[in-house]
Amino acid sequence: MNPIKDTIGWAEFSWNPVVGCRRSPTCYYCYAKRMNDRFQWIPDWREPQFFPNRLDEPIKRKKPTTIFVGSMSDISYWKKEWTADVIEVCKKCPQHTFMFLTKDGYCYNRYEFPDNCQLGATIVGDILETYFRLNWLREAENKNRKYISIEPLLGSFENHDISFADLIIVGVMTGINPVKPKREWIDSIKHHNIFYKENIRKYL
Repeated sequence: MNPIKDTIGWAEFSWNPVVGCRRSPTCYYCYAKRMNDRFQWIPDWREPQFFPNRLDEPIKRKKPTTIFVGSMSDISYWKKEWTADVIEVCKKCPQHTFMFLTKDGYCYNRYEFPDNCQLGATIVGDILETYFRLNWLREAENKNRKYISIEPLLGSFENHDISFADLIIVGVMTGINPVKPKREWIDSIKHHNIFYKENIRKYL
């Protein structure tokens, strides 16, 4: 089974050639791990698995599509050969826009992405790690467009410059006992292009 192939709002299709992430349990709010715990796509979430049979999924789509790459993993933990295979597919599909996402934007420097790829970083709030994640993405050597995913929103962005990004995506924590965003956290996000996910719009 290929998890998450439906619309997620800011992308039309999620493509998961790799499932699993070694960052867990650091990200205690991870929806992907919760889903794997439920459906058992892979036996050990901390041991990412590559599914080469999924590589042709974007190729089958002829209509230009915005594709979220790796909603069930983090590219920073992929083997280089996996990433090379994925990037090769991106090159073969210039009609699509591929959106990558990681918590470690520095990892993007390992690869050359075609122009139809956008590179993003996940940032959750005003914690020390936020400064590193923003700097890694800002200073990544790639010339591709960059975006920031603030999901889940767990704090203020008053002290952070996010103006360099082309797009900001904002969402809330889901699952059991989620942290509800404060209005001042939402108002602290200053940018000309913000996409609010459906789950946060009731707080606007």
